[in-house]
Amino acid sequence: MNTSTLPAGAVRPSAAQVHRIILAASIGNALEWFDLVVYGFFAVTIAKLFFPASTEAISLMLTLGTFGISYLIRPLGGFVLGSFADRAGRKASMLLSIALMMIGTLLIAIMPGYATIGLWAPFGILLSRLMQGFSAGGEFGCSTAFLVEHAPERRGFMGSWQFASQGLATLLASGFGALLTSQLSGAQLESWGWRIPFFFGLAIGPVGFYIRKYVDEAAEFDAQQKTLMQTPAQTHSPVRELLVTQKTRVLLAVGALVISTAANYMILYMPTYAIKQLHLPAATGFAATLATGFVLTVLTPVIGHWSDTAGRVRLMAAAALLMLATVYPTFACMNRHASFATMLVAMTWIGALKAAYFGALPALMSEIFPIRTRATGLAVSYNIGVTVFGGFAPFIITWLIAASGNKLAPGFYLMFCAVLSLIALYAVRTRLRIR
Repeated sequence: MNTSTLPAGAVRPSAAQVHRIILAASIGNALEWFDLVVYGFFAVTIAKLFFPASTEAISLMLTLGTFGISYLIRPLGGFVLGSFADRAGRKASMLLSIALMMIGTLLIAIMPGYATIGLWAPFGILLSRLMQGFSAGGEFGCSTAFLVEHAPERRGFMGSWQFASQGLATLLASGFGALLTSQLSGAQLESWGWRIPFFFGLAIGPVGFYIRKYVDEAAEFDAQQKTLMQTPAQTHSPVRELLVTQKTRVLLAVGALVISTAANYMILYMPTYAIKQLHLPAATGFAATLATGFVLTVLTPVIGHWSDTAGRVRLMAAAALLMLATVYPTFACMNRHASFATMLVAMTWIGALKAAYFGALPALMSEIFPIRTRATGLAVSYNIGVTVFGGFAPFIITWLIAASGNKLAPGFYLMFCAVLSLIALYAVRTRLRIR
């Protein structure tokens, strides 16, 4: 594990300042994930309203395909906004990112359905998802760098709030899903109910923008900028430096991310899985995912704090091995004894394993890259991993189940991803000497 201290002469942030820093960095990531989770949770409803087709399966695959296609632009957002954060500052990039996210959320919230405007409806959904994807492409990199650089000796704890905020977003989105599907009729849900969570997410945006506007850059980043200013003959190009000298680091960061992002999007898919494969009420899937969100929110910072002393790789490897060994039996049990209780236990277990893995992940990824390319490296590696192994995960799982007829396909997919991440963690430990 890399260690670092504040630059000479820098003042350690007070507890109140740390809380404000965590809130400023995490609220954008929470908003991003909230919108993504809501879209995934209401995929069945969105499929009916915006992607009507000859069969329900094709309609759902079009909806999830649009969800996945929007991820193709995320690496571009990572390059642009990550590079902007390394040159102009983390704060400037964070403000731009949350503004773009709010615009995309507004478009989804007010978009008329296919019955009203025809093909413009699915096109509008795709456009809004592309805008959100570009914004999200830079969000993780700049906000994670912002967090860990304010307290470099507590990177695990600070960085863990990025993913704890995802757990909180899952908690809120699941709450909306459980409440709306249990209290509204199918006609009410399709008419206006599904839009309520998006309007809620839209209301969070201005609060996050305001908080981010009044926080300062980290002393560690300011010290790096002063060093760059002393060598004006050199043009600082984070993208060029990353692609020329740090390709292996990007590959290792992507590999470390694989199982975490696959588990994330599998959790997002579970309400749809509960309806289509387990034949349970929609509220059951939302309630089980609600419990998962609670586990992620509470346990993730604890693991992040623990990783500052115990080491990142050790904790993450143990979690990945447990995922590899237990995910198949977990899905088999859910299918053999389909019920709310079984799904609740299964999702809580998967959530605990995910929290044990990704509590230390942001800090590990930040330690893979130097300060001068950190935001770009984090953004690019995160978005490549999320695009390939996360964004298309619901689509891939749906296709695997349809093609094979095997309802345990999500378990096989997670096992494959766990193996990839274990290989990457071994390389991080042996090649970069990060423990």
